[in-house]
Amino acid sequence: MTTTYPQTSQQPATEQARSRSAPWLAGVSIALLACALVSGVAQANNDFRWWSLFVVIPTALITAAGAVTVTRGAGIFGYAIANIGLIAFAIGVMLMFGEVSRFWPLTIVLPAAAIAGSYFWRPEDPLARSFHRTLALLATTAVVLGFTFQALRFDLFEPQTRWWAWFMVAAGLVVVGNGAELVRHRMLYRVSAAALAAGPGIVTILLGIRFLRGWWF
Repeated sequence: MTTTYPQTSQQPATEQARSRSAPWLAGVSIALLACALVSGVAQANNDFRWWSLFVVIPTALITAAGAVTVTRGAGIFGYAIANIGLIAFAIGVMLMFGEVSRFWPLTIVLPAAAIAGSYFWRPEDPLARSFHRTLALLATTAVVLGFTFQALRFDLFEPQTRWWAWFMVAAGLVVVGNGAELVRHRMLYRVSAAALAAGPGIVTILLGIRFLRGWWF
């Protein structure tokens, strides 16, 4: 009597492995393509510094790895890795073209934008959420400040005297607004927390107004 056993197919396991590796292969491909594109443009402009590839290639791969981990549910950790790689990649590109002195405001814009974007992972606790929202909005203010510096580098407008004091006022309003928002939550320490948060904001607003009026110490 002959016993026959059904053949076990390895196809589902193979397809599952391919589905797991596909995002990583796509991320690496996009990263290397970005490196090739940047290097090609730099060489076409006769402004290629080969040693900058030691910064551009690893940071592009780090950015891709962080982006893939975010899509696979890594959350804030993958988001942080992706942004660290992106910031370093941008610095590498500036080094490749020798334009650090011209585009240095991006070193303000990119980290601040990364902090602002982290608000999508805000905590549930009202106090922690308010603190996180304050940081995110302050980072958004820093993004605008960075773009303002970049516009000044390109001579797009002529700023008024002590224009930077407006950003002090905006930052103070952010802090005061988030401190006031704490009052609506049912917490035993909401009033003291709101007062503690609003205090530095009020001082910053007053200092900003003082500088705008030209009143120095």
